[in-house]
Amino acid sequence: MEIHYSPKGVCSRQIDIVVENDVIKSVKFTGGCHGNTQGVAALATGMTVQEYLSRCKGIRCGSKGTSCPDQLAKALEEALMTAAV
Repeated sequence: MEIHYSPKGVCSRQIDIVVENDVIKSVKFTGGCHGNTQGVAALATGMTVQEYLSRCKGIRCGSKGTSCPDQLAKALEEALMTAAV
């Protein structure tokens, strides 16, 4: 499954994700803090969706109510809900 998500409340403008058999195969952020988003993408790759959600959902960036890792979690959750319908 390919997911294309427009994050809200963070510097990145787009998150493109590939998930196969509940495993995150690739993540690409457009915009945002390049080093941080590359790190998040590299760490997420190979994780199951549920493992990523349990580790990264709710992470905040400074005083913001969200972060790039949290927005990736939101993208995955939305895709799961859509796929379940």
